Amino acid sequence: MLKRLIIVGLLLLGTVTAAAVWWVNQPFQLVIPKGEQVVDVQVAANETPRRVASNLVEAGVQTSAKLLFEWFRWSGKATAIQAGSYEVSPGTTPRQLLDMLTSGKQATRKVTILEGWTFKQVRKALRDAPYLRSKTGEMSDAAIMKAIGREGVHPEGRFFPDTYVYPKNSADLAVLMQAAARMDAQLTTAWNYRDKTTPVDTPEELLTLASIIEKETNHEADRGLVAGVFANRLRIGMRLQTDPTVIYGLGDAFDGNLRRIHLRTDTPYNSYTRAGLPPSPISMPSEASLRAAVNPANTEALYFVAKGDGTSAFNDDLDGHNAAVRRYILKRP
Repeated sequence: MLKRLIIVGLLLLGTVTAAAVWWVNQPFQLVIPKGEQVVDVQVAANETPRRVASNLVEAGVQTSAKLLFEWFRWSGKATAIQAGSYEVSPGTTPRQLLDMLTSGKQATRKVTILEGWTFKQVRKALRDAPYLRSKTGEMSDAAIMKAIGREGVHPEGRFFPDTYVYPKNSADLAVLMQAAARMDAQLTTAWNYRDKTTPVDTPEELLTLASIIEKETNHEADRGLVAGVFANRLRIGMRLQTDPTVIYGLGDAFDGNLRRIHLRTDTPYNSYTRAGLPPSPISMPSEASLRAAVNPANTEALYFVAKGDGTSAFNDDLDGHNAAVRRYILKRP
């Protein structure tokens, strides 16, 4: 019996020693030979070091699973391996591999939500994003909002435009939750610093107004003036008469050509036929548009028209506005 225990002990010692020698004497040994492809590895929560070692080898890491496990134990870092999605690149050494697994330095990808996008465009970007698992593919907009804890909230305007970094194989709902939290924070900040004379009564109205400003101009110097025009109109009960709201109300029926009949066709979003703000935002507004909405420029202007170079011409009266339309839109003197 004693002899058997000694043999087992020697074998165990030999295995551990082999792992130690492998580590000490071959710190630059390649886990994946140069020229091979990157190996994707998933480490699940509470996965044992032995299972991690086996999964690494099964995924394509070219070494001994037994030696790799013993090395994990010998290093004293076996229990520090973190769950996540990792990429093992060609030329990675055992030391680099363990450092990566214990530091939680996961493989990441990026997805960008652009200013002025609609929720439909956001959903497409998430579908097209690399290594982002789709949980929302067949879900309705309402179901998505419920899944991220915002049941009954209209999705438009609720996701802050920015670039979001996510671990490979993350769920798209996680990105949406992050973007929604960012917009909540931006909206709260803007609301807290608003000019109290701004004609919006709730943060939701602020978000809607900012979304319209976002669609009307991306010229920084004009944002405040556009906001000033809309604020002036809201104060006196004048209709906003802004094309982007009409286009949003048309939905998929809009073919890229806004016609007079569209301006006369009533929808909840037609700001030519209805006074006040539309029932929801029409796009994802930027921080700049949120700031402009709560601190509009001090102007008497009630009208503006695009000049064709990204800027707008502003006027206090209809005669001046009509002259600007002839000049910049109709190209007449």
